[in-house]
Amino acid sequence: MIRHIVLTKFKPETPEDKISEIYAGLSALSAALPGAQNFTGGRSESPEQIERGYMHGFVIDFDNWDALQTYVDLSRFCAAPSARLGHLPFKGDRAFPTQC
Repeated sequence: MIRHIVLTKFKPETPEDKISEIYAGLSALSAALPGAQNFTGGRSESPEQIERGYMHGFVIDFDNWDALQTYVDLSRFCAAPSARLGHLPFKGDRAFPTQC
């Protein structure tokens, strides 16, 4: 089993309902991918408050490296130039739109 962990920074003006929508899309994606399961994601609730700006994150478990590679290939396809930073509420160099 491979546990894929992603921490995310959203633009400050991104509303929580939009973030919830993004995570719902990721949950649906992981449910549809063979070899992917146990998606969980959301806002940090750490009492230590050491997030360093990464206030949200998600985890997906994969059965094996091939299942993870399928996810990576799909995320590369979905992160086309029209889905880059500025068009979606992510901070970073790549965005993963829920409509893919």
